[in-house]
Amino acid sequence: MRSSSFRALLFIAFLAFFLTAPPTRAGDDKPPTSGFLADYLAQIQPVQSQIMKLEQAVPQEKYAWRPAEGVRSISEVYLHIAGSNYFLLSFGGYTAPKEANFGGGESKAWETATTNKQEIAKKLQVSFDWLRSTVMNITDTDLEKKVDFFGSEITLRSLLINNLNHLHEHLGQSIAYARMNGVVPPWTAEAEARAKDKAK
Repeated sequence: MRSSSFRALLFIAFLAFFLTAPPTRAGDDKPPTSGFLADYLAQIQPVQSQIMKLEQAVPQEKYAWRPAEGVRSISEVYLHIAGSNYFLLSFGGYTAPKEANFGGGESKAWETATTNKQEIAKKLQVSFDWLRSTVMNITDTDLEKKVDFFGSEITLRSLLINNLNHLHEHLGQSIAYARMNGVVPPWTAEAEARAKDKAK
């Protein structure tokens, strides 16, 4: 009799665990292949690629350049991009990895920590790797979660859209900075070279 009762309690506990466990996708280490999260990750890839390529195309001696006093320099914009990947997702309860040494918030100290382009490239890569791995573990149910974003209640989905918009905003800023310093974005230079080859 005791054995039957124990088995029944064990079954109830087992059932309760799986009914209350947070929903997960099969194979969380693999990116989603459909839905909003798949589209989001697909949108992140090209903007990351362009940011990283442009960051490498700008000469080191131009990294301290800024268009006016009190405006972010070239290096500060790239560090702002890296830091904001952590900062914006922190509203959803996600914490930057310790190895990133991100102090939290939109820290002036973070954005002025270095002007070395290779160090900045590494910070960008680490932040995008973290962003991607974090998003890969978000579920469709998580997207409906409400978060406080500067005093407004929005969904986690909307927070991710804000992050994507922010990346494009500062990619555009970085393109303008590069052009003002005589640097043609690499993807534009490649397209122009292909056009010239076809015209021959």
